[in-house]
Amino acid sequence: MTQLSDFLSGEAIRLDVRAADWREAIGVAGGLMVAAGVATGDYTAEMIANVEENGPYIVIAPGLAFAHARPSPAVLRTGMSWVRLAEPVEFGHESNDPVELVVALAAKDSAAHTSAMAALARLLGDPDTAAALAAAPTPEALLAILTGGAEPGPAAPAPAPTPAAESAPAAGSASSAAPASSLHKILTVCGNGVGTSLFLKNTLEQVLDRWKWSKFVTVEATDTISAKGKASEAVALLTSREIAKTLGDVGRPVKVVQDFTSTAEVDAALRDIYDVDTPDA
Repeated sequence: MTQLSDFLSGEAIRLDVRAADWREAIGVAGGLMVAAGVATGDYTAEMIANVEENGPYIVIAPGLAFAHARPSPAVLRTGMSWVRLAEPVEFGHESNDPVELVVALAAKDSAAHTSAMAALARLLGDPDTAAALAAAPTPEALLAILTGGAEPGPAAPAPAPTPAAESAPAAGSASSAAPASSLHKILTVCGNGVGTSLFLKNTLEQVLDRWKWSKFVTVEATDTISAKGKASEAVALLTSREIAKTLGDVGRPVKVVQDFTSTAEVDAALRDIYDVDTPDA
């Protein structure tokens, strides 16, 4: 299994950086990947262009931007950088601004980094670990937390769905749900299919595991272009508000998730897709 340490080194971490705006913040993150031999300067321009074209969907959680672009010749090898800002900056996201942390990814392809992204999503989704990362005094201390120096605390179990999930779900909101004996598919969608959609995929899979529905529902991370062609195979799509606008009407329910690391928000979206009641508190 690929580890975060395979993609992120101490030299690609900078703490308490001052940036005038979101472009400069991404520029710092891109510059670190250039210095580490991960990408050329063209990739930094591609990350900025991605936000200009698709909006601030890369701000996947309060205070967190996950900067990336499509795999391209500007990517020399798969790698990451980490920039903690001294003062937060606005990216233009309606609910997750301002941003204090910019994590950047340069992916050589759309598959090699999947397990590392899942590990990162779990770490950032854990409040105790996120607090430790925010307080880490040095790049070395931060890297130790990311690579095993601090383990995420146990996640609170999601309430069991009602009715019980021992039989395959029926997607009441989908116009032509798969038969009960078939495996359902949900797409998680971002602009490029290699970064933010993997965060959302991991969070959704955590919820499915807690519901004991993993044997009934599969999750595929994809990009906007591919999602339009694959939508007919899925019962629903999960994505950001910005990408939902880009997708338009794809003939399947499109559920907006603001915080890609929030199991509670994804749990609510899944209940809406399958018309499952939320148990009384």
